[in-house]
Amino acid sequence: MTNARLRGSTKAAPHPGTPSAQRRRRGHPTSVGAWPVLFIGPLMAGVAVFYYWPIIKNIIVSFQQTGAFGGDPHFVGFDNYKEVFTSPDLMSAIGNTLLYTAIVLLGIPLSVFIASMIELPGLKGKGLYRTMYFMPYLAMPMAVAQVWKLVYNGNFGLLNQILRGLGVSNPPYWLVTPGWALFAVSLFGVWASIGFNVIILSAGLKAIPRELYEAASIDGASTWRQFRTITVPLLSPSIFFLTIMTTIGGFQLFDALYAMIGTGNPAEPKSRSLVFLFYREAFVNSNQGEGAAVAIVIFAFVAVVTFLQFLGQKKWVNYV
Repeated sequence: MTNARLRGSTKAAPHPGTPSAQRRRRGHPTSVGAWPVLFIGPLMAGVAVFYYWPIIKNIIVSFQQTGAFGGDPHFVGFDNYKEVFTSPDLMSAIGNTLLYTAIVLLGIPLSVFIASMIELPGLKGKGLYRTMYFMPYLAMPMAVAQVWKLVYNGNFGLLNQILRGLGVSNPPYWLVTPGWALFAVSLFGVWASIGFNVIILSAGLKAIPRELYEAASIDGASTWRQFRTITVPLLSPSIFFLTIMTTIGGFQLFDALYAMIGTGNPAEPKSRSLVFLFYREAFVNSNQGEGAAVAIVIFAFVAVVTFLQFLGQKKWVNYV
């Protein structure tokens, strides 16, 4: 018995070239070492420096009162938030931002219709049509806004020339009339968003199997019924994505508003967005504390609206 134990304890070690020895050298199959950190580390460092730290710094500044250039900061608690929420400009800016976002969201159904027309079976030149719709999206927003500013010109703008030709004797001065300025900028927002929307929706339409349409045609379903029962439900993930992106973009309205309306315009107080209010407080009035508080309000609105959209998408978005 003792000899058997000795023989078992003195069992020869595996040769270095055997599979068991190689597995022991490599370690656990799921162990990857420090390589993920080396690859992801620089990216995460950049995200932390350029995204997370500005958010944290903005929260800190929102509780401070600073000088014109951010100097001599001192803690004031919630005073900046009290000033922001008691200002009548905040509710006006929220209303204008929500109205602009709602109008721009109407561009999504229009984009669905355009993308469906482009993706009709047998249509030639689909790539050309997609390029034509997408090209405006690649242009600089400020440059395109200047072109639209000329279109909206009350004296010699193309839009008013067309309206006069149709018999409208006194068309409005679009960008200087409080009742029309925000509406004019919103139409520009709809036009500017169509190119991106069409590309996303065209990709979603390509993913829908053609067999479903063929089966529906055999069953006698009309084109409208196929669109309503096949296209829209299966395209709902793309529509939901565009809804999220359009909403976030709507709450970030500034560049087009600043380029087309600017400051000193009689329509500016009635067209001011939340980001425009942030710009006025932080950079025009040099009140960085209140500007930071407005930025927190914008962040909270975007977070809440996006959260509600994700809750509601369970009822109408179909993931195949």
